[in-house]
Amino acid sequence: MYVIGERINGMFKDVRGSIRKHDTKVIQELARAQAQAGARALDLNVGPASADAAGAMLWLVETVRAVSDLPLCIDSPKWEIQKQVVPRVPGQKIINSTKADAEELDRFVGLAVETGAGLVGLTIDQQGVPATVEKRVELGAAIASKALERGLPMERLFIDPIILPVNVAPQQPGNVLSALSQLKMLSDPPPHLLLGLSNVSQNCSNRELINRTYLIMALAAGLDSAIMDPLDAELMNAAITTELLQGHSIYCDSFLDAHRMRR
Repeated sequence: MYVIGERINGMFKDVRGSIRKHDTKVIQELARAQAQAGARALDLNVGPASADAAGAMLWLVETVRAVSDLPLCIDSPKWEIQKQVVPRVPGQKIINSTKADAEELDRFVGLAVETGAGLVGLTIDQQGVPATVEKRVELGAAIASKALERGLPMERLFIDPIILPVNVAPQQPGNVLSALSQLKMLSDPPPHLLLGLSNVSQNCSNRELINRTYLIMALAAGLDSAIMDPLDAELMNAAITTELLQGHSIYCDSFLDAHRMRR
C-alpha cells in the first residue's frame, strides 16, 4: 500500500506554529517519524498557517527535503500555488489535487506532464461531491481519459472518489466502496485509487477505530493508496495485515516486523 503521511498540515497546531515561526524542528521530526513508520510519500499542506501560501509551501518543501527524499505531495486546490511551487520541488512530487472540471483538469494534467509529477484527481465537478456511485465512476473515467489523452501514465495518476464524514453522510462510505470496485477496472494498468482516510471520521468519536475499519474495507474494494496517519501503529498494522490476507505478502509469525524491515 502506498501510504502518504498526512501529518505535515497547518491544520495541526504544532505544524501551524512551526510554519508561522519558520521553525524547522517540528516539521523535520514529523518527516523523519512518518518515513520511519512506513510512509512512502509525505503530504505538505499549509492550511491556515500563512497568508502567503505559496511562500510557506516552498519553505515546507525546502525544510522537508533537507531530511527526506520521499516524494512530496503538494496539497492545495489552488492553481496559482501549484503553478508556482511544483516546478521548484526537487525530486519526486505529486500534485494534490484537481477536480474533474474540464478546464481545471486540463491545466493540472498539463502541469503534471510538464514537471514529471503525479496527480491526484478528485471525483468532484461544479455540482460538488457526487451523491451516487455512478457519478463518481463517471468523473473518475473523465479524469483517467484526460490523463491518457495528455500522456500522463496511469502509474502517476491517483483517483480519489471522496469520502465524506460518516456522521454527516452515512450512505456515502458504502457508495465509495462500490465506486472503488468499479474504478479499478477503468484501464489496464489502472490508476491508483486513493482516499483522504481521516475524512471518514471527522468530528466523530472513536476516530481511530472508524479509520482502521474503513481502511480494511476500502483495501478489500480496491484501494491501493491513502493519505493517512502512519504514526497510528494500529492503523498501519491493519493495512499490513489486510495486504497479507489478500496474498500480497507471504505469512511468517513476525510478518509485521518483516514488512517494516523490507522498506
